[in-house]
Amino acid sequence: MNRKPMIGLIGFSDGEPAVHEQLKEIVQKQVDVIAEELEKQGEIIVLKADRLVCSVESAKEEAEKLKAKGVDGTIFSYGVFAFPNFSAIAAQNGKGPFLLAANLNPDWPGMVAMLAAGGALHHLGIEHFRAAGDFRDPKVLEKITHFARCAMVVSRLNGQKYGLIGGRSLGMYSSTVSMQDWQKKFGIDVDHLDQSEILRIAEEIPEAQVEKAFEWLSENVGEIKYNGTSFTSEKLKQQIRHYEATKRIVQENHYDFVGVKCHYEMSRHYCTECLSAAFMNDPYDWDGEKEPVVFACEADSDAALTMQILHLLTGDPVVFMDVRHYDAEEDVMVFCNCGSESTYYATGTKDFRANLKKTTLYPCLDIYSGGGCHVNLMTKAGKATIARLNRNEGKYRMTIIPAEFVELPREKMKETTEEWPHVFAKLPFDHSVFLDRFDANHCHAVYGDHVDDLKMICSMLNVEVEMFS
Repeated sequence: MNRKPMIGLIGFSDGEPAVHEQLKEIVQKQVDVIAEELEKQGEIIVLKADRLVCSVESAKEEAEKLKAKGVDGTIFSYGVFAFPNFSAIAAQNGKGPFLLAANLNPDWPGMVAMLAAGGALHHLGIEHFRAAGDFRDPKVLEKITHFARCAMVVSRLNGQKYGLIGGRSLGMYSSTVSMQDWQKKFGIDVDHLDQSEILRIAEEIPEAQVEKAFEWLSENVGEIKYNGTSFTSEKLKQQIRHYEATKRIVQENHYDFVGVKCHYEMSRHYCTECLSAAFMNDPYDWDGEKEPVVFACEADSDAALTMQILHLLTGDPVVFMDVRHYDAEEDVMVFCNCGSESTYYATGTKDFRANLKKTTLYPCLDIYSGGGCHVNLMTKAGKATIARLNRNEGKYRMTIIPAEFVELPREKMKETTEEWPHVFAKLPFDHSVFLDRFDANHCHAVYGDHVDDLKMICSMLNVEVEMFS
């Protein structure tokens, strides 16, 4: 997958032909400076329009051509005063989101053109973003790269296919979604598949592939705690078959991300899907390096969508967490998912040997009578961003929380459920705010500070932001 944003760039000029001829070099120079600086930075693929816009016809044609090339968003550049109707026409026919970019040169009113164009777009209800100043200034250039990162997420989310495998789990309202709402708001197709397909395809997995996976896990996992009853080598092989079946389902159905119900049909009568939840989200498995595929436990679809946004933004695996406990002694929120987590989070690297060395496979809890393993690890310390999409009377909002993951003695895991993976998080506010206001039992995170990016993504998607900070 190409992880670089691909952004269109159009220069706007005066609509009077004679004046345009006088000013076109100034307009072109600013377009060239923006393109050159972005190309030097190396984070964005820039596609310049074939010509400057100086008429209604060229506004429509150049916008349409860039859209046809598959850009993730479009920059409108103003080096001089440009007729604002050209921007309106380009926006209506081009590929958003849109960034209006102007210099602050006192000789030429590019800034004025940006303001006039912005007003025109708002008249039409077209949201947009702006960057003004010297485009050789790293701070100004970062506004453009910030926009491009976010535009890429929104653009690539549109047209994706979500595999909803199973239905509502454990009566959770906050995990179910309307396929019409998702198609209308995010451009995502929701495809419903029965969990029985995992069982059917699992029987078709070649024995050699199962043995390969079993040997790889046996060699690399820190400890595998077989108990001779609910968790045996054969039960682990059954979980391997379920993972391989889920992989095949994703490939054959062209799913971009998935949610799997698990409880209780699978977990009480066959095996838990914990191994699948770990390695689908991981950047590797026994076949080598791979692209992580977002897998949300308990078919939590808003979880899956939140995770997919975080994955598209960072390219990294995303952690799926259950909210479990507030530890007053350590002043940490304890997140402890019911059975699994991407093993990437053991070290925060793609070194599978280092990660699996810190991973333990425990027998499932007795309530999951189908048996199998839970995937236990302690999440490595580091700055992180927690997020969760939720809804209030059908209206989406994203709760965003800057956090600091910390590591505690392993004995702390025994205070909750030792068999499950743990995240210990320091929050920059009183824990009571979280307990009073957070609207889900699941939340999700990636390493790093991505608060500003998530805010812009929400603005592009017309999703309300709820900041806990």
